[in-house]
Amino acid sequence: MSENIAFAPGTPCWADLGASDVGAAKDFYSALFGWDFAAMPEREDYAVAHLHGAPVAGIGPATDDGLRWWTTYVAVRDADLAAKLAVEAGGRLAAGPLEIFDHGRSAYLADPAGATLAVWQAAGFAGAAVTGVPGALCWSELAVRDTAEAVAFYGRLFGWRGRKRSHPGGANTYTDFDTGGRTVAGMVAMNEMWPEEIPAHWMVYFAVGDCDASCAKVAELGGVVSVPPFDIETGRVAVVDDPGGAVFSIITLAG
Repeated sequence: MSENIAFAPGTPCWADLGASDVGAAKDFYSALFGWDFAAMPEREDYAVAHLHGAPVAGIGPATDDGLRWWTTYVAVRDADLAAKLAVEAGGRLAAGPLEIFDHGRSAYLADPAGATLAVWQAAGFAGAAVTGVPGALCWSELAVRDTAEAVAFYGRLFGWRGRKRSHPGGANTYTDFDTGGRTVAGMVAMNEMWPEEIPAHWMVYFAVGDCDASCAKVAELGGVVSVPPFDIETGRVAVVDDPGGAVFSIITLAG
């Protein structure tokens, strides 16, 4: 378990979902992960998910009718500077920077390939209080076709260094994003096996105790198992869609 009081700059710190039906989403994730929800006092349409009393993620209303993805937030010292750097590096400012009451300051960005994420300059709220345990955020991963462009962009934005490693069998290459001597996120190359209609995106991973059982639960709750469970070096993983179409991954971590 990792109990977080603050996140170092360049570290994913939070994830939230824009749902077409917030109530239905809360029911789904509560049943799947055991989350309890409390409305943000300043904004009742935004629900903060808690795991054993600790905040772990958020769900709010969707702002568009596009493809649903969970949004990864990365901690920064200065959200305004991060937004400026993102645009200078070839990305796009989607929204913000804006104050989120007294909790912090955020901006929503798209990288040069169109993958979206947010930056978070913490004030009263640092992010997820618990990570790496069943029901909590454990990893964020970029899927993109031009990995060299992504390494350059995120190096400029967060100071990340891309370190390549081969999957077992050498069928594909994976990139770890490191900062300050720590691995904080990952990147997978979207090769010819990826359908063209799938855009570049950031994928959020939640830890689960039993990946296969959780997949069965997803289906029981009206979701879809789009990539059935398979084994990787770090555990057993699957890609699933919630009933509203939001895509995320679940993993039973090895060891």
